[in-house]
Amino acid sequence: MTSSKALMYFCIFFVFGIFLSSIIKIPQIFIWGFLIFGISIIIIAFVLNKNNFIVLGFCILVLTLGIIRFQISEFNILNDKLSSFKDKPEKITLVGQIADEPDVRDNSQKLKVKIGNSLVLVTVGRYPEYKYLDAIKITGKLKTPGVFNDFNYKNYLLKDGIYSVMDFPKTELISQKHNYNIFTYFYEKILFFKEKLRESIFINFSPPQSLILEGIILGNNKTMTQDLRDKLNGTGLRYLTAISGVHVIIVSAILMSFLLALGFWRGQAFYFSIIFIWLYIVLTGFSASGIRAAIMGSIFLLAQKLGRQNTSSRTITLAGALMLLENPLLLFYDVGFQLSFLASFGIIYFKPLLDYIIKIVSKDRFKNLVNMISVTLTAQIFTIPIMVYNFGNISLIAPLTNLLVIPIFYPLMFFGFLASILGVFSNILGRILSIPCWFLLTYFLKIMDIFYQPWATKTIQNISWIWLAVYYLVLAILIWYLNKFKKPKFLGY
Repeated sequence: MTSSKALMYFCIFFVFGIFLSSIIKIPQIFIWGFLIFGISIIIIAFVLNKNNFIVLGFCILVLTLGIIRFQISEFNILNDKLSSFKDKPEKITLVGQIADEPDVRDNSQKLKVKIGNSLVLVTVGRYPEYKYLDAIKITGKLKTPGVFNDFNYKNYLLKDGIYSVMDFPKTELISQKHNYNIFTYFYEKILFFKEKLRESIFINFSPPQSLILEGIILGNNKTMTQDLRDKLNGTGLRYLTAISGVHVIIVSAILMSFLLALGFWRGQAFYFSIIFIWLYIVLTGFSASGIRAAIMGSIFLLAQKLGRQNTSSRTITLAGALMLLENPLLLFYDVGFQLSFLASFGIIYFKPLLDYIIKIVSKDRFKNLVNMISVTLTAQIFTIPIMVYNFGNISLIAPLTNLLVIPIFYPLMFFGFLASILGVFSNILGRILSIPCWFLLTYFLKIMDIFYQPWATKTIQNISWIWLAVYYLVLAILIWYLNKFKKPKFLGY
């Protein structure tokens, strides 16, 4: 067994250990049993010179490590220093520092306030405005995040290390004299530039174009009207206006295809795409979800550069295991994490089949456009079940709307970036470059208006996880069959 294959097995068993510990409570006695069993297999296999059994023994140890890592996270949650103050009738006063960019809504702001080593999500009024690193005093009732209808808000916040919330407390600004380190200094400057970009967008574009462009360029769709959100959801285009793993994966794959079509070598396209992804994440403010998306996008591009399916899948599996080592709660509580991995594996394993089918139909015409479209369709095939399971809606028209919008998406991003950045320094340049972007945005909105129809969206409630398992099992069997029996025909082996 090769070392890379053994490493992949270690990663899979580690993830499986986190999975087991997430769904059942595993007593300490069983953990010790796994450890002793794994060590025993290693010793016996070493004496008998059975290398495969040595790998099996280490797999059991790594599985145990996954169980322990998840239980450590649970222990940290249960022993949070603020837990004894939660859900009490009395108000408490806390002093802390705003640890991230305020999430500004129409009538409120959400502030991540760091108090000691704990994070509290505080909802306050729209005014006065607060900024990153402001020190504030809050007086109110500390609560455990609740469950609303089918949405588990508590689990949603857990993945970001937030265990407590406080709604509309009495607030007092203590200080704006920020204590900088290198990271906070540069992060504050990034947020300042991000605000300038936002101002540039709203100077050069009017709603709804400005709202769409803000989502595409800055990953912020919280200021969108509900009508616009409904249209994006109903037409299957919402992912284009948000920072997520699946968004960055699709953008990365399409960008690689676009650059290769322009005549770049694969190595040149790889480095240019990596720079673009991290520039994008910097411009959007280095959010935790954005950083995870950038890591996944970078690993995905590296996997594409390596070329072969086995190597690519092992690289992405290693990336996932390392991300779960840092935060094991991502596996169950971060839908974006799940979608990004499914999109990656779909593009690696299923896209060659789709390319083969499309090639028969198109006979090599519009090769690069077809490649961009197949990337999007493959990602959707692999992510739709998770989206339906979590959000209950499916767009029946999404393949067609993506077919019509994807070809203009990169020109839209290109002119949108230029108009926004140059508009910070010159209103005239911003106005000039906003003209082609305005036409592309108008086309984008027209597609949404035409295809947003009541029949185009299907609501599916209370879907069982069993259907998800069956769906992905069928996909896995299909891919296995094609890899085993059809390689020479379309995979290029």
